[in-house]
Amino acid sequence: MDLKKIEKILKDEPKYRLTQAMDFVFKNFGESWGASNLPKDIKEKLEKEASLKIEAKIFWANDNKSSKAVINLKDGKRIEAVLMKHKDRNTVCVSSQVGCPMACAFCATGKMGFERNLFAEEILEQALFFARLLKEDGERVSNIVFMGMGEPMLNFEEVMKAAKFFNEKMEIGARKISISTCGIIPGIKKLADLKRQYNLALSLHAPSDRLRGELMPINKKYKIADILEATSDYMNKTGRKVLIEYILFKGINDSIIHAEELADILKKNLKGPFVVNLILYNKTTGGFLPSEKNEVNSFKKELGRNGVEATERYRFGRGIEGACGQLRKNNEENDNFFD
Repeated sequence: MDLKKIEKILKDEPKYRLTQAMDFVFKNFGESWGASNLPKDIKEKLEKEASLKIEAKIFWANDNKSSKAVINLKDGKRIEAVLMKHKDRNTVCVSSQVGCPMACAFCATGKMGFERNLFAEEILEQALFFARLLKEDGERVSNIVFMGMGEPMLNFEEVMKAAKFFNEKMEIGARKISISTCGIIPGIKKLADLKRQYNLALSLHAPSDRLRGELMPINKKYKIADILEATSDYMNKTGRKVLIEYILFKGINDSIIHAEELADILKKNLKGPFVVNLILYNKTTGGFLPSEKNEVNSFKKELGRNGVEATERYRFGRGIEGACGQLRKNNEENDNFFD
């Protein structure tokens, strides 16, 4: 999808034609210009020069509550997007980069390295793909999370363009759009200064700089206390509650002592409301294992005893190589993947 091309084709037409075109794409979720109510000659030109086709392959989880799409971009690069179906909402998890430069030890995407940033249109296409799918059942995308491949704060401008389109064109409320970061302080500060109502999710995953540095190399540049200070500034400027993401790895960061340390550092450094979201690890490569259920329960209870609100994320993605980047990585050399 090329929004600039669409605008160029329609620049000499009455202004309402562009509105018609945008509504067809972002409200009717049209897949071909031939189905639009635009004049025939315009439809033909748009179909030829600004196709709405999205080349993707979809995989459904065993419980049919989530699906992952591997999307083929114009330059042959591949990215992933995920649909998570809850009882009260449909959330799409979008990627912001091809690959990722963060090289987190536990992440399949990080092992690919960084290839390039995504354009806003390529981010939008991920949600549009699932919006078209949900439309068939009379449903819609209600929430967007920037938690797929890549670090959103390192592609800040394009991510913000896409978020604005989600909000204004797809009519997804700003408070239903969440942007995750592993702690890129300049990005957190820029998001705070926008004073929009987007949610901030901080991927922490460890209660100390030593352990976090082993799991996430970015911690060598941005220390936990400094990240939490920037996060507090975001809370102060926006009034928004922050989500602290914490993946539990068996025998690494899931002990009672880790829970006590986490509660202590968060309460000391965050000056506003927050909740810890405990995540059970989706096993990839690298030797990491998910914590046992009793360890998760004990960790959560310990946080509660220390006055920290905690939730446990439902484990989506079973049967579809659900970890971020896992499906693309395992099929990246398959030239017949989209056949």
